[in-house]
Amino acid sequence: MTTAVLPSVEIDVEDVEYLRHADKALLARIYQPRGPGPFPLVIDLHGGAWCKKDRTSDAGTDEPLAKSGVVVVALDFRMPPDAKYPASLQDINYAIRWCKARAPELKIDPDRVGILGVSSGGHQAMLAAMRPRDSRYAALPLQSSDEIDAAVRCAILCWPVIDPLGRYEYAKKNQAGELKKQADEWVACHDRYWADEGEMAEGNPTRVLERGEKVEMPPVLYLQGTADVAHPKPNREAFIASYRKAGGRVELHLFEGVGEAFITNDPTSSQAHDAIAKIIDFVHSELEV
Repeated sequence: MTTAVLPSVEIDVEDVEYLRHADKALLARIYQPRGPGPFPLVIDLHGGAWCKKDRTSDAGTDEPLAKSGVVVVALDFRMPPDAKYPASLQDINYAIRWCKARAPELKIDPDRVGILGVSSGGHQAMLAAMRPRDSRYAALPLQSSDEIDAAVRCAILCWPVIDPLGRYEYAKKNQAGELKKQADEWVACHDRYWADEGEMAEGNPTRVLERGEKVEMPPVLYLQGTADVAHPKPNREAFIASYRKAGGRVELHLFEGVGEAFITNDPTSSQAHDAIAKIIDFVHSELEV
């Protein structure tokens, strides 16, 4: 894939309520390119081990992507202690349909939609992309139209927790070693989000493929640093092998010497700049008219 030369456009940024649970509003940060459109759309899902962070966390990626001529909608969604799995997947599925239903207002093409996720957001992005019509995830009704689904045309995964059960087992093994502090936090967050290990295996992109479930398989861009200790290499390799074996396409890019969250921590670094360029190129390639 060659890097496209794309114009940089002015954008407007606005927070809007897209969903409400009881008295709690869920907000979406919309990065809106100026111009008539229609633009492609990317839904962004933040990381934070399913329990932390919010829609502002990926601004370093969302802003340049929007300036390339893409509407980016970064979501807040339910997290513990408010709700466990699959509540966040319900909010995400709803948000994709909500955006598609507002295509004229957002100046998007509802047929050109992708999803991007970071760490635990990468897990949720891949699971949402694979199961857009799952009755559990699509449980929240969209009153404007019952015919709109949450299908996406591509998925961008930034160091995802691609096998939650595998990462949980990895974390527990490391609670007695040099990574004890991080491992304790990973285990605690897993326990807050998931009911048990059986659920970690069920809501699991890698295990879904290994079980032979029939799922959607949009093209995937997979980005990770070689010094990432939070997302085990064997989990990544197992997912990619299974996805490709099932007929899916994965484009993998590894970034030498950087760890997890390298874009989030310093979006101005050379590795982050390269990674963001690859994201922009992939999005425009996959969501072209």
